[in-house]
Amino acid sequence: MLANLFVPSVDSLLHLRREQHDGKRQSHWFPWLMLVWSIWIFITPLLGPPGEFPHWLAPTLASFAVFLCLFWHAYYRNRRHLMACVLGIALLGCALTPINPGAQGYLIYACAFLAFCLPPRKAVLAMGAILLVYGVEWLALGWPWLLLLNAVVVGFAVGLMNVSYARKMQTDAALKLSHEEVRRLAALSERERIGRDLHDLLGHTLSLVALKSELAGKLIASDPTAARREILEVTRVARDALTQVRSAVTGIRAAGLAAELASARLLLETDAIAFEYDIAPVSVPQAQEIVLAMTLREAVTNIQRHARARSAQVTLLQDADTVVLRIVDDGRGGDIAPGNGLCGMRERIEALGGQLRVQSSAQGTCVEARLPLPPSSSAAASLPDVSPAAA
Repeated sequence: MLANLFVPSVDSLLHLRREQHDGKRQSHWFPWLMLVWSIWIFITPLLGPPGEFPHWLAPTLASFAVFLCLFWHAYYRNRRHLMACVLGIALLGCALTPINPGAQGYLIYACAFLAFCLPPRKAVLAMGAILLVYGVEWLALGWPWLLLLNAVVVGFAVGLMNVSYARKMQTDAALKLSHEEVRRLAALSERERIGRDLHDLLGHTLSLVALKSELAGKLIASDPTAARREILEVTRVARDALTQVRSAVTGIRAAGLAAELASARLLLETDAIAFEYDIAPVSVPQAQEIVLAMTLREAVTNIQRHARARSAQVTLLQDADTVVLRIVDDGRGGDIAPGNGLCGMRERIEALGGQLRVQSSAQGTCVEARLPLPPSSSAAASLPDVSPAAA
């Protein structure tokens, strides 16, 4: 039962933060790590006269218990209540300040939370209003103005950092939606193209089959040899149509790589990373094409998040009976710790009998995926032309 208290709700601030970090468990410890700074609430009054020690300790402990409840609620429960938590923490600081100047720490926490419950401009104005009211109280109590300056500077600094972080979260969420929309539109465009091709192909072919079948039926009695030729022609046309239909239908599956390339360009160029790609027209079965698309997505995401690169290149080519996908960047490189993304990428590739090679140096990183192609190409689809010229 107690453990459930520390499971964030789906509409909580901590859940939102965890989504921004791809569900990493490290984010679970972040709120409690931030409590380290509350130590100043207890240290500040110790700098005063020793005789005042019993005077402030009990109220401070009681206020801290209330603060912990508000702090927990702000992180683990519905974000709609975040403003109430901010006001509660600020009032707690104002109420405790007459007997403990260290209560200014509560105002810093209030400024930190404001960034997540108001738009950026309103959040900054609210920080100023809260700190102004607190400053008036502080000066009226006669506490040293230097300590007030510390609360104002630190409160504004922490608040502005969180405003920047909140805006980044909103931008990342919008960018993620854009990526999904790019993938959806790329796949939809490819399906519409294939639909038009199928309509044109089948309309013409079925009309031809119907015409020749009708002609063969009329010639059976009078000219069996000519009828046989027409039937053979119907068979040839039907086989050709079947081959083209298979190619068109499997082409729908190949839209995945094209969509990932479009999404990669959006992701990297939005982050001021130049992106180039050279995709050869190779024949790739469905299973291999899906793995290549997922490998491309994971590698490009790593470039955007960790590489600090200025440019990236993607190439896809066929080497004998192997298809090779290579993603190269000019980022910081260095030692690569195999995380969930890299391990998952390697497992998917090795499950199809392929190999994943990652080389990293100070000049950048190269991720190369090699997948064997089946001996029969009848089940393979030719990837669409997504060369830069075609794009």
